[in-house]
Amino acid sequence: MQRERLTLERIRTFTCPPDVKQAFLGDTVAPRLAVRATASAKSFIFEAKLNRSTIRTTIGDVRTWYLDDARQEARRLGMLIDKGIDPRQEKQERIAATEAKREEARRQDVTVAEAWGAYIEARKAKWSERTLYDHIAVSREGGEARKRGPGTIEPGPLAALMPLKLSDLTPDRVSAWLEQENTRRPTRAALAYRLLRAFIRWASGMPEYQAAAHVEAVGSRVARDHLHRVKAKDGDSLQREQLPSWFAAVRKLSNPVQAAYLQALLLTGTRREELAGLRWEDVDFQWKSMAIADKVEETGRIIPLTSFVAALLASLPRRSEWVFSSPTAASGRIQEPRIAHNRALAIAGLPHLSLHGLRRSFGTLAEWTETPVGVVAQIMGHKPSAIAEKHYRRRPLDLLRMWHERIEAWILEQAGIQQPEEGASGLRLVKH
Repeated sequence: MQRERLTLERIRTFTCPPDVKQAFLGDTVAPRLAVRATASAKSFIFEAKLNRSTIRTTIGDVRTWYLDDARQEARRLGMLIDKGIDPRQEKQERIAATEAKREEARRQDVTVAEAWGAYIEARKAKWSERTLYDHIAVSREGGEARKRGPGTIEPGPLAALMPLKLSDLTPDRVSAWLEQENTRRPTRAALAYRLLRAFIRWASGMPEYQAAAHVEAVGSRVARDHLHRVKAKDGDSLQREQLPSWFAAVRKLSNPVQAAYLQALLLTGTRREELAGLRWEDVDFQWKSMAIADKVEETGRIIPLTSFVAALLASLPRRSEWVFSSPTAASGRIQEPRIAHNRALAIAGLPHLSLHGLRRSFGTLAEWTETPVGVVAQIMGHKPSAIAEKHYRRRPLDLLRMWHERIEAWILEQAGIQQPEEGASGLRLVKH
């Protein structure tokens, strides 16, 4: 290797001959420093002997390294050689340490949303459809249009935590979030907290998240001090002896669409928006079925069209695509039946009963008919519990109809309502 005192001008004029792949020019000031030139680049290198073997390592491009800095680096590497340390190994360890610090910083900067997405992806194969839906629902940003009804979907309880760094989920932060959610939706807050607790515990056991996940953020102290115990609603269901008064008051409502809607809500066990969003194309009078846009199942569900409900629907005016139409509503369908329902409750002298309480009433009253809980769950769009049924069966529509007609007949009988029978001329009401 040719050696001389390196200068900036000499480095600039030093080139690689066209007949070789690379050429070297050594420095006399720092003897282990040299410039390597190829057809496309020049760089400072360090070359020395270690254990009788020649080692060579690149210091850096001559365009980014000052000559004095390159000489100083060569001397530092020479000291490593004198100590028996391979500079190449030292460089790899230094790069690895830098990368480890960068990775640690990245882990500390990971957001709750990023880790939450990884959590769902890792665990969803072991979850039921309902569990997966709950995780998506509690964390969604909201703002998208509702599938049924006007307006947009509100953010989930965990939406406020998603943009935060995972490392920022401390006991104080989770406590403040939980208290805020408790003022608006304590039941949903309790569910969201349980899902968050499972998520944090999972993250604390994963190498990529454990440095940022604080298990104490969802510890027993937080739950004890800030998690409100939500009591089940008492009395938000019709009792058997209340059925005559309720039906009598509802059937006297001046608006036949509202009256039909409230009765159908009780006799089908559907959710309020599921029934309010029913279109005529969803009703099959010939085969006695209704297609319900299920809250959870994207494909919806098919339930029986029972005799009394069929008579109610057949009597309604077909003013638009909506079964429960409303000429005054911007959407063209029924929007706020609670006002009429509350008026009927007042007339009947009954305590407050929510529209969801009518759905709850269907499930409760069905027990009087000894209908299998799996049948009731399938009609209502619930997943039956493992206690109720060991295996979930998708029962055919005709089997559901047999039990659904029995439930409807029993409710109407308790209410003293004339029940329909199907004759040659179609549906008509006859005395039970």
